Amino acid sequence: MRTAPPDLPGSHNTDSPLDRALTLMLAGEREAALRWSAAVVAVDASVPSALILTCRLLADAGRTEAAIEGFSLGLKRAIDSGNLPLAVAAVGDLRLLGVDVATHLEDIAAAFSEGSPRLTDAIAPPPPPLPNLSEFETLSSFLTGPALLSKATEIVHAASDAYAAAAQRDPPLIAPIPLFSSLDKEALRAMLECFEMFTVPAGKVVVSEGDEGAEAYIVARGELEVRREIREGDLVETVTLARLTNGALFGEMALLSRAPRAASVVACRPSILLVARREALEAVAEHAPDVGVELAAHCRRRMVANLVKTSPILHAVAIEERPPLVERFETKVFEKGEKLIAENEESTGMHLIASGEVAVVGHEENDEPFVISTLGVGEVVGEVALIFRRKSNADVVAVTPTVTLHLPREEFIDLIRAHPGMLSGLYLLAVERDEETRNVLTTSTTSMGEADDYVLV
Repeated sequence: MRTAPPDLPGSHNTDSPLDRALTLMLAGEREAALRWSAAVVAVDASVPSALILTCRLLADAGRTEAAIEGFSLGLKRAIDSGNLPLAVAAVGDLRLLGVDVATHLEDIAAAFSEGSPRLTDAIAPPPPPLPNLSEFETLSSFLTGPALLSKATEIVHAASDAYAAAAQRDPPLIAPIPLFSSLDKEALRAMLECFEMFTVPAGKVVVSEGDEGAEAYIVARGELEVRREIREGDLVETVTLARLTNGALFGEMALLSRAPRAASVVACRPSILLVARREALEAVAEHAPDVGVELAAHCRRRMVANLVKTSPILHAVAIEERPPLVERFETKVFEKGEKLIAENEESTGMHLIASGEVAVVGHEENDEPFVISTLGVGEVVGEVALIFRRKSNADVVAVTPTVTLHLPREEFIDLIRAHPGMLSGLYLLAVERDEETRNVLTTSTTSMGEADDYVLV
């Protein structure tokens, strides 16, 4: 299996004390986990994930008052460090303890929403790393039962007192969060209500390539890998595309369509995640339309960013010119079995496939369909009819729910004039596709078996 290079952004190769604490907690070794997490708080009380984990363990042991105090402090520390997802995770913990979290949600929304005086474009330096496992000293193994709980409670109280003593200073500035900081305070608060918190161990597959998804996720604390299977004949190779760390949003394309997941996402260390389901976000968008508008705009920006990097047809354009070029395209969503292009009809324009898969379908003399080819993300359809100024000689049908960026016919000539380098690439592709289609149509009986994999009619 091909793995990510050591310098892949977000990569960490050494387990931390918090990784150890989370692993022990997930394994049911709660006292051992508490020794690690409380020791982290004692060393550096500004680490919100350590506070939150310590208080989860205290809450499970019945120390509710101390847990509430620590969760509230962890939420404030998460805001101060610019970690909105971890602050929302703390809200979930407080809600489980019966706390009215309305004020806490207001605090998060006030800090991160559009126009907040706390937002700055300046990049804050990363927090100093904790010592690695070999250098870190946990709480004494002689501390067990009530004595361990009392020591952890004492550490949480001390952390709370230290924060209160420093409360007179101005709160630290924080970086805006893509998508969330584009919303006003009321819309952001409504959106935050949709997210639920959960914790996963290292090795957990959170999203599986090819599955239909209806959820979006945010990394509150941890690290995950994005992996895709590359098939060449009978060989299958797994390629690591990226690593996701604190604050990363993934899976959100499922909110725009039901296209299959384009890659798998696997936890490579114990991680705290937030999840929001499509139904919950749609309900919020009905009452706060700005949420729906910003979600759609964010998904489109992500599509454009991916296509700018991966679409072969865009490689004829200078990289700095690609984003404004793609902005001229319109977003289109197609359900499985729906036609993007109909045979013998005038083309409405060219489609750049952003997610999903389409089939180019010809017909026998008895009108039986057969698949000429299938096309996926980054490829274009409809260019043959545009280049040769004629009607389409095949149907193009969505094999799965599919999202495309569509360039209307009337915009095509303007685009070619502005980016003449694209014309050469599109012309060569159109000639190749046209020849392939003509050859297949004249020998269509040899291709009938290919249609068995698709329900197209």
